[in-house]
Amino acid sequence: MCGIAGFCDYRDDFSEEAPFLGRLVRRMGNTLRHRGPDEKGIFLSSHAAFAHQRLAVVDIEGGKQPMTAHLGGYRCTIVYNGELYNSAELRRELELAGFFFETKSDTEVLLKCYMCYGPDCVKKLNGIYAFAVDDEKRNCCFLCRDRFGVKPLFYTIAGGRLVFASEIKALFEYPGVTPILDRQGLCEVFGIGPARTAGVGVFRDIYEIKPGECAIFDKEGLHTYTYYKLESYEHPDSYEETVAHVRDLLEDSVSRQLVSDVPLCTFLSGGLDSSIITELAAREYRKSGKTLSTYAFDFAGNDRYFRPNAYQPDADQPWSQKMAEYCGTDHHVLICNNTSQADCLYDAVDAKDLPGMADVDSSLLYFCRIVKRNHVVAVCGECADEIFGGYPWFHKKEAFEGHCFPWSPDLTVRTDLLKPDVADALNVPEYVNQRYEESIAEVPTLEGESPQEKRRREISWLNIRWFMTNLLDRKDRMSMASGLEVRVPYADHRIVEYVFNAPWSYKNHNGINKALLRDAAKGWLPEDIRTRKKSPYPKTHNPGYEAILRSRLAEVMDNRDEPLHILVNEENVRRLMDEKSDYGRPWFGQLMAGPQMMAYLLEINYWLKKYEIKLEF
Repeated sequence: MCGIAGFCDYRDDFSEEAPFLGRLVRRMGNTLRHRGPDEKGIFLSSHAAFAHQRLAVVDIEGGKQPMTAHLGGYRCTIVYNGELYNSAELRRELELAGFFFETKSDTEVLLKCYMCYGPDCVKKLNGIYAFAVDDEKRNCCFLCRDRFGVKPLFYTIAGGRLVFASEIKALFEYPGVTPILDRQGLCEVFGIGPARTAGVGVFRDIYEIKPGECAIFDKEGLHTYTYYKLESYEHPDSYEETVAHVRDLLEDSVSRQLVSDVPLCTFLSGGLDSSIITELAAREYRKSGKTLSTYAFDFAGNDRYFRPNAYQPDADQPWSQKMAEYCGTDHHVLICNNTSQADCLYDAVDAKDLPGMADVDSSLLYFCRIVKRNHVVAVCGECADEIFGGYPWFHKKEAFEGHCFPWSPDLTVRTDLLKPDVADALNVPEYVNQRYEESIAEVPTLEGESPQEKRRREISWLNIRWFMTNLLDRKDRMSMASGLEVRVPYADHRIVEYVFNAPWSYKNHNGINKALLRDAAKGWLPEDIRTRKKSPYPKTHNPGYEAILRSRLAEVMDNRDEPLHILVNEENVRRLMDEKSDYGRPWFGQLMAGPQMMAYLLEINYWLKKYEIKLEF
């Protein structure tokens, strides 16, 4: 994985400004050094300036970027962040088409795939990617992002020029691009957040190439279009055939994603999803006489303070240890203490350029920093719940009868914290409902489905389009802040497409949650792990962490100069601080309850101050 940045203008000639523009694009790239600490490079032509920060994973010597190739007297140059998992097949196809290769890198495969097929190359890709190509023949810049948004790509238009980058912070290096927050941005933070509407960069005039979207920037300006979207179709296979096919797809996806020239590990919680990934990876490693490394995460004091609840029925550690022994891995348990978790809240904002999932972000960032000491690539079990129907809201009556995002049914927890005049000006419920309506209108329908199945399809689509994208965004930003690449085999588009169209009676076969995935895993896992009840990403239950949050938020509320006071009702915030924590009543997803709202407010305050954000609403 890497960091990319740049700008282009096909109505102007950069030649006279070359020294200045070269320094500018290098500054943009430097802000992304954490994403690619191994190498850096820039490219400057008469119309484009690209910067690249490289995390070397495959072909350490040959995969340097920006990478340029020539065909028919014309030049193409690429900056690319990602991994192609069908690189070997594409290379053979391109060789048959007459292309020669000078490196073993997937960067060269991607570049020459574009040179061979043009923008249609994206239909051939299996991987996670965000890239830009300066195309001399077509006199344009082509940008693209992977199907489900695993890799980020932000942009803005400044003075008629397209400015793009892997992270928002790099855009702010470009002259005239400043952090302004208007009504839309504030509604994203207080209504949609910590998720984001696809394509919205929260800051005014900052956008994002959407998952499954391409863009062409030329003399006529910017044109974006969708090259991939989920479609609905009749599922032709029996339950037994579906189980077998899911099994084959999982084996193939994991096998493809183990390719690496640097140390690789897996995240292992001992839950169904990560245990499947770890067993398949460990099996491949054993074939070549290697031992897979695995990591489990926990929090200081959880051995004492953990209490089961509806969302977290039991603790992970005994299960992860059992699975590690079963697979024969080199297993490590990482512990995050209260102060580190609280301190990393601010680092998480720096990593994301936005407030996020509070301690769900900060703890992952802390753990990734430690994993990075010994590994460069990790493989995880993210996305299985969105695809196979693992979350509670796939079953809850409220999700079927409600007219809202099922992971965030009650907006009052957020809106009650706003000052009355701010709440009136923003009208957060109206904004959120508008986004929900837009999303429902995009759901691919299937003729003849019952109302209940139609609603299940809507919930599934919302989870993939919104909730999964948010978790992938979190995973990328927290891991890449440490220069750690995290891969997500469940997000292989072949798996997502196939399971999306499998009937709910398959996914919940015999009334068993995620039965389709559980049955696909028969023979891979110990039975008690295969049938273990879902338990989400771990969190701290230590009251000492909450005490730190309350103390820090109290300091903010006692200081009238803190920017949070512009937006929030002090009395209501203090009431939140005095409430008894209830982890069984989350306001976002399964994990974000009262303590996470306090942490979210701390992140918002830090963000407003650190980025010197101007409010215009």
